[in-house]
Amino acid sequence: MTKSGTLDKEIEGHTKESGGVVPFNLTLARHDVKLDRKTTRTLQVNVGFLCNQTCRHCHLNAGPGHKENMGLETIQEVISYARAGGFEIVDITGGAPELNPHIETLIEGVCNVASRVMLRSNLSVLNDGRREHLIKLLKEKRVVIVASFPSLNEIQTDSQRGDGIFQMSVDALNKLNDLGYGHKGTGLELNLVSNPTGAFLPPDQVQTEKRFRQVLKRKWGIVFNNLYNFANVPLGRFRQWLVRTSNLEPYIERLYSNFSACAVDGLMCRTLVSVSWDGYLFDCDFNLARGLFMGGHKIHVSEMPGPPEPGSHIATADHCYTCTAGSGFT
Repeated sequence: MTKSGTLDKEIEGHTKESGGVVPFNLTLARHDVKLDRKTTRTLQVNVGFLCNQTCRHCHLNAGPGHKENMGLETIQEVISYARAGGFEIVDITGGAPELNPHIETLIEGVCNVASRVMLRSNLSVLNDGRREHLIKLLKEKRVVIVASFPSLNEIQTDSQRGDGIFQMSVDALNKLNDLGYGHKGTGLELNLVSNPTGAFLPPDQVQTEKRFRQVLKRKWGIVFNNLYNFANVPLGRFRQWLVRTSNLEPYIERLYSNFSACAVDGLMCRTLVSVSWDGYLFDCDFNLARGLFMGGHKIHVSEMPGPPEPGSHIATADHCYTCTAGSGFT
């Protein structure tokens, strides 16, 4: 039997067992697409799962009760790795990274190494009245703020993220605008991230950005630089919600049926390495949530002399269909 025939037979067997969804690695093979590393330019740092919100769409189950938080020793190891790896970009995430007690040490350290540093914020923490020194540091170091703002609808946002979060987010965006963030020519970049509030794929990103720009400016005088429209990953709390509402299988099938081989080339895992709160390395934050170590091997950041080698293996699973549905997730 030819290689193609063997693959078709394997796909047929999996399809019968799973009700239609082919394993991600077999879909890549069927499209003759290889997913491996290019030059790794971005170091993503997940400083912990502690968060002031309990968002329904969170792939990490982050929330107020979590104790997983990156300690000072690991932060110093991450800074050393950022320097040794020569990363162009450092992407700081969580949880709510602002809640890590050593977040300012991390920001100062990586800003001395990388040309672009990003902080992913849920906005409400920045507006809790206790982050003035951090906000001052973000502005001084020209850290890019990537802010979660899932919907222009207050009811939908509060349903997804918690009561009162929408207004707190609006207030935080106004505050950042007053500091110069989001305005052209200031060098202070403010980007928004929008996620669907249910078990469906996001609408067209260009049209969504246009609508957000118009509505935010008209209603609240808010400006921003870019908007990114991402599908929700069926992991963590979002997966639990999908199970409770009997939406898990239909949602994964929707992702699978919208697979685009063209999206594979630009996947973030090809140029990014993610380090968890305890210092272990993953191919992306979603694999971190799933417990799939980088390339399938458990390696601590202190053991890595530099970035992963181009051409090295990337661990995959069926949640990867999220990043290859439609125009992709980069």
